[in-house]
Amino acid sequence: MSQFAILIYEDPAYYATMTPEGWAAVVDAHNAFTTQVPELGGTLTGGGALAPVTTATAIKGGSATDGPFVESKEALLGYYVVEARDVDLAIEIAKLCPATGGGVEVRPLIDPATNPF
Repeated sequence: MSQFAILIYEDPAYYATMTPEGWAAVVDAHNAFTTQVPELGGTLTGGGALAPVTTATAIKGGSATDGPFVESKEALLGYYVVEARDVDLAIEIAKLCPATGGGVEVRPLIDPATNPF
C-alpha cells in the first residue's frame, strides 16, 4: 500500500467565532471520518490539527520570521496520513474528510531512498 497525505486547507476565520456546539460538530465529523477510512479499505496512520497560523514561524534562506510564509485566505490547518492501494482510493477517502471552511489536497508521500522525479 502507498501512503498519502490529506492536507486540510481552510479559512482560519471560519473557526474564530465558532460556538462550542459548532466545534463539537467539527470534532464529531472528524471522528466519523476516521471510522470511514478502514471501511473503504484504507488505513489511517497519523494526523493532527495544527495550531493557528498566527503561531507559525516561516524560515527562508536561513532567516526566521513570525507568521505564515504566504498570505492566503486559506491555510494548512490539519492533515491525515493514510495508506491506500492507489491514488484513486486515497481521493475517495479524502472526499469524506471534513473541511467545511475550505477543502483538502491529496499528495503521495515519497520514499526518500528513491528518486521520485
